[in-house]
Amino acid sequence: MSFSRCALLWARLPAGRQAGHRAAICSALRPHFGPFPGLLGQVSVLATASSSASGGSKIPNTSLFVPLTVKPQGPSADGDVGAELTRPLDKNEVKKVLDKFYKRKEVQKLGADYGLDAHVDDLFPFFLRHAKQIFPVLDCKDDLRKISDLRIPPNWYPDARAVQRKIIFHSGPTNSGKTYHAIQKYFSAKSGVYCGPLKLLAHEIFEKSNAAGVPCDLVTGEERVTVHPDGKQASHVSCTVEMCSVTTPYEVAVIDEIQMIRDPARGWAWTRALLGLCAEEVHLCGEPAAIDLVMELMYTTGEEVEVRDYKRLTPISVLDHALESLDNLRPGDCIVCFSKNDIYSVSRQIEIRGLESAVIYGSLPPGTKLAQAKKFNDPNDPCKILVATDAIGMGLNLSIRRIIFYSLIKPSINEKGEKELEPITTSQALQIAGRAGRFSSQFKEGEVTTMNHEDLSLLKEILKRPVDPITAAGLHPTAEQIEMFAYHLPDATLSNLIDIFVDFSQVDGQYFVCNMDDFKFSAELIQHIPLSLRVRYIFCTAPINKKQPFVCSSLLQFARQYSRNEPLTFAWLRRYIKWPLLPPRNIKDLMDLEAVHDVLDLYLWLSYRFMDMFPDASLIRDLQKELDGIIQDGVHNITKLIKVSETHKLLNLESFPSVSQSRLSGTLKSQARRTRGTKALGSKATEPPSANAGELSLASRLVQQGLLTPDMLKQLEKEWMTQQTECSKERTESGTHPKGTRRKKKEPDSD
Repeated sequence: MSFSRCALLWARLPAGRQAGHRAAICSALRPHFGPFPGLLGQVSVLATASSSASGGSKIPNTSLFVPLTVKPQGPSADGDVGAELTRPLDKNEVKKVLDKFYKRKEVQKLGADYGLDAHVDDLFPFFLRHAKQIFPVLDCKDDLRKISDLRIPPNWYPDARAVQRKIIFHSGPTNSGKTYHAIQKYFSAKSGVYCGPLKLLAHEIFEKSNAAGVPCDLVTGEERVTVHPDGKQASHVSCTVEMCSVTTPYEVAVIDEIQMIRDPARGWAWTRALLGLCAEEVHLCGEPAAIDLVMELMYTTGEEVEVRDYKRLTPISVLDHALESLDNLRPGDCIVCFSKNDIYSVSRQIEIRGLESAVIYGSLPPGTKLAQAKKFNDPNDPCKILVATDAIGMGLNLSIRRIIFYSLIKPSINEKGEKELEPITTSQALQIAGRAGRFSSQFKEGEVTTMNHEDLSLLKEILKRPVDPITAAGLHPTAEQIEMFAYHLPDATLSNLIDIFVDFSQVDGQYFVCNMDDFKFSAELIQHIPLSLRVRYIFCTAPINKKQPFVCSSLLQFARQYSRNEPLTFAWLRRYIKWPLLPPRNIKDLMDLEAVHDVLDLYLWLSYRFMDMFPDASLIRDLQKELDGIIQDGVHNITKLIKVSETHKLLNLESFPSVSQSRLSGTLKSQARRTRGTKALGSKATEPPSANAGELSLASRLVQQGLLTPDMLKQLEKEWMTQQTECSKERTESGTHPKGTRRKKKEPDSD
């Protein structure tokens, strides 16, 4: 209830009772409105003046007092005045009363008498004081703007500015030899650093350098390898771009895939390397689209850029016809998909046709990717087909004759964090298509096409478009900047500090602040765990896949153990991941193993930042190698895993535990082989893929595809019923249940 309404209620009391009740009413209202200076005090004084005997008292302006009916809140006949006075305030009602109150001439006159001359601006200091309590940023916004001023990034690297560097840009498409020439200069230098976008590329240069007699160390987020037995650093180092040192002097530095400087999440690493490496010569390798931006950035440092153009070493052509059917596959073909479901579906369809395929996608461990690439490249291996995502765009040497785009639509995440389905960009299409017909492979000419005919015209259009020039380079707040923010805003969470930093940051038109969503996700995940700001910042920069729940929960568990000052030992981690792990029996098992591999990666990454708390890096690395082998075996048999997953889904075998999966699978195989005859060329499975299956049952689709006849289907049903009866008898006699557990040893025929 408003204070004016309370005053009016009080005014209705008989004069003899006002003095007795005034103190009680004011006492009841004081917790809600505080002391009663100003207008309410004035109302009290005016009201009591009528019963005062003192001389010189003014007669109150009775127009201020308007009778108000009190609605009883209880059953009492006298009315429940107390409930009326103490009920919850209705903000809308209060606003109406106050609006009406301040517009009255009597109130405006009283306000003028007390220094409130009807100007709302007089209330601003009080509002500002309140706002600063709610938003402490307002008290130090000038300091925060200075801290988050990102307008002159070259000044962040005084060591590099002290060197007059020579910048050489090796520009060209894929398979043009640009990286080769830069690496040759790296090998011939007295000291050098190679900065690559992937661990695979860093490993490749590390091995090539040492094989060429140039001692080279390896530095990635999860690994440190020194070639000297005594641990002394070599003169050359191959590293992922995030791990390069901006204080160590080198004769030659190589920054690969410089166009990644525009990447919304990782672009800051290329910006840091470009502006901060202390090298006499800095060799950049990448797309021509990055030339103009690099020249503009180097203009601000006073350094000139020498551009060397390269042409593709082998021809590549876009075919006039699409593949249309997997029956038209040839050795050396690579089908590029943009989702795991497509990977699984295509792999199964290829296997049904009696062909072997290698599989490569982003979440596979590096060792498994290399093993699959080696399998595909080996001319003596029967595997002649590759099914892959755009993970083959860089980092792997593959002997591909023809690139086949299974689709041109790639899921992506926009700036708002929303999933979008858009056609691939020209840059992406060129990067992937350029993997066909590489100079070092057995195929000297490359071909590109699509799976579906309707996509072919769109592919040609995409490839003909000019590549949009890169206009801005990424930046990222440092731990020191966030710590300075925290000094001014001690009560803000790390996620809020990032939001405030981005809001206050000032950048030139040549730069942008990288997307911090993954960082904020980790910050919010571990916010409730007591950690120092620097430790919390490091945990949040750990690379994790937030789509994998087990990896996210592991980051949380690791942070919790750290906060308790309990070291994460080898024995503890073995228990945590439930080691030993069994080979995967289906696709879900394989994905679970990939997640465990990422958890071990996370442990290794943290072990180089907190050695005391993550002390068993070498043992964990051995464990990870063993897990890599298990995953490699699973991927090698991926079509069997897909088959098992499809069988469980389509035939609902979970509801028929007595049916032996291997027996049913064997029956399907034997029946289908009779029908296919020589078409299959050594086929290993018969169930059709789940893609485009619609609502038809497995049996109906087998009949439609000519793999089964109605008579064969009846025979199959009869055999299945016989097997069900036999299995039920066996289960009854043995008294055991066939459903196994996760720890149960795998039977020889379990697939």
